[in-house]
Amino acid sequence: MAGPMDAERFIQLQKLNLALNPECATSSYNLGVALLNQGRLMEAKKAFEDAVENSGRMFEGFVNLGYIYFRLGDLEKVVEMNKRAVELEPRYARGYANMGFAYLQMQNPDEAISALKRAIELNPRIVQAWAMLINAYLQKGENQKAIETGERLVEMAPDFALGHNNLACAYYMEGDLERARYHLNKAMGLGFRPHPEFLENLGLKTGEAHQT
Repeated sequence: MAGPMDAERFIQLQKLNLALNPECATSSYNLGVALLNQGRLMEAKKAFEDAVENSGRMFEGFVNLGYIYFRLGDLEKVVEMNKRAVELEPRYARGYANMGFAYLQMQNPDEAISALKRAIELNPRIVQAWAMLINAYLQKGENQKAIETGERLVEMAPDFALGHNNLACAYYMEGDLERARYHLNKAMGLGFRPHPEFLENLGLKTGEAHQT
């Protein structure tokens, strides 16, 4: 694995390449990735902006800009950047999943559901998209759809702790405490740490297994 000095040398190499060819989108993108790995968000943002400006097809640059805007707390920009990404690469499932996550955080369940369903259509194995879709249905008050989505998810990915937790939330919202406890126990057995208030609402304590 490359150490700090190797990373810094790589950054300097990309800057040298850009000094010789300022419009090289690949060098700008590589520089952005290296800076992002070091947590240098604003420098990385500038590099990715240069990359997408100088390339007509670099959807990955928009994806990384979306991640930076997420770190900066600008969810509208997260949506905008991922929209640009899927315009360039319409079958990029992660772009739709990223938009769905942002819409969910923005309390816009209709847009979240649309984006997440598209992500799942393109790549059914993105388990995080299924888990977010459960929450989007719950946000909209469509508990049965949330349960149906959650059951499909845990059947497909039985060891996905977040899936069991979100399904537990769906059953709780529907008033089925027995199934809520069952799936919350599954989540905890897989290492998930649920919210203490949720545990209390189900009559459980941290680290306590409830037999069903």
